[in-house]
Amino acid sequence: MTAAAVRIPGPPGLPLIGSLFDLTRRPFRTYLAARRDYGDVVRFTAGPPGLRTEFFAVFSPEGAQQVLGGEASNFRKENNFYEELRTSVGNGLLTSQDGDYQRQRRLVQPLFTRRRVDGYAAAIGLEARTLAERWRAVPDGVVDVADEMSRFALRTVARILFGADVEEAVAVVHRSFPVLGEYVMERGFAPVRLPRGWPTPSNRRGAEAQRDLYRVCDRIIAERAARPARAGGGAESGPDAGPTGEDASDDLLGLLAGARGEGGERLDPAELRDQVLIFLLAGHETTATSLAFALHLLAKHPEQRRRAREEAEEVLGGREPAAADLEAMPYVTRVVKEAMRLYPAASLLGRRAVAETVIGGLVVPAGAQVVLAPWVTHRHPDHWEEPERFDPDRFLPEREQGRHRYAWYPFGGGPRACIGQHFSMLESVLALGVLLRGFDFEAVDREVAVGQGITLQVDGPLRIRLVPRSAP
Repeated sequence: MTAAAVRIPGPPGLPLIGSLFDLTRRPFRTYLAARRDYGDVVRFTAGPPGLRTEFFAVFSPEGAQQVLGGEASNFRKENNFYEELRTSVGNGLLTSQDGDYQRQRRLVQPLFTRRRVDGYAAAIGLEARTLAERWRAVPDGVVDVADEMSRFALRTVARILFGADVEEAVAVVHRSFPVLGEYVMERGFAPVRLPRGWPTPSNRRGAEAQRDLYRVCDRIIAERAARPARAGGGAESGPDAGPTGEDASDDLLGLLAGARGEGGERLDPAELRDQVLIFLLAGHETTATSLAFALHLLAKHPEQRRRAREEAEEVLGGREPAAADLEAMPYVTRVVKEAMRLYPAASLLGRRAVAETVIGGLVVPAGAQVVLAPWVTHRHPDHWEEPERFDPDRFLPEREQGRHRYAWYPFGGGPRACIGQHFSMLESVLALGVLLRGFDFEAVDREVAVGQGITLQVDGPLRIRLVPRSAP
């Protein structure tokens, strides 16, 4: 029997709505069960008759590599979710395609070299120290790390973007992004999408959140443009440097505004705002998720917490963290990687197949919607022993060597891999090191419910109790 003759298997679902209820109420459990029962390529149907959607979930590392890497040009960011995200937060690197994406990537890539990103270590250390000082004043010592890490990561990326402490921007983004994210998810997966201009309560909330975000970004961009630039601005020279000269500045916004392509092209004002919004969104939610769950997991596992704390104390001592400490703290790095394995911020990724293609010996038709599920692949029993167990030593070099490249892909892969992955790792490891040095942790909420928004969402509190250890 040829691949073309084989119908891709999948759960039958309910007669009237297919798998809609399971996919919306318990998506991760549903996908895990589908891989177990039907294999690495599974067909789903969801929605009522006449509005039913069919899509194909791909769970194997080999399939993920095919979609994101080897045949990336055949799998586009074209579905209702990306359309809604693009309309809400702009046509930045996360959402753009084709010529727009290639042009933006060429302009932005020099600002995310390892050498450039390492220069942000001081800002990360400043925000981590400020957080540790504030934690020492918490009356009962109990904090919700989901909320705390969201604010920390947002403050850090805002400082790096704008070159200053912009509390108003942080407050607006912290308030408005969740509202806009919920709106995007609601519209992106609705069987019927009402026009955005209709004055429904949902449309009004989404429009207000978008206006608030656009307003604060436009104001900061205008203020930054009016601010005299420092000559040289600390910009580096050489092949890894960003723009240099009289219009250069240390902050990422100044570098974005000054970026030039080989032909002299630059980001126009709308593109600049779109990139700022995408960096604010992607630059804080993914790192916040990794840090929150790293703290949660360490709070539940005293032996791993002890090892991580001893390494952080030995490497950092009483000084401020530096970029070189990322490589000097391999165990803390493994903790972060294991947290990303168990709780990947980008837990589900969507694409559309342009042409018919074979994945895992099964034919995915042209035009089909394809879903990749890092949440499931990161727990694939063919690649991970006892996949639900927290074990940072899975990421020892000798154990990583024999593992498929896409058995772990929290930053995506292929030509559209996350441009900020080194920044995310640097921020996560340095911040975690500072917090480990200053506190011991005890889990208050030992179990946590999660759901899928634009990124992985915590459904409820994620609390730990802080036990101060030494002066920050």
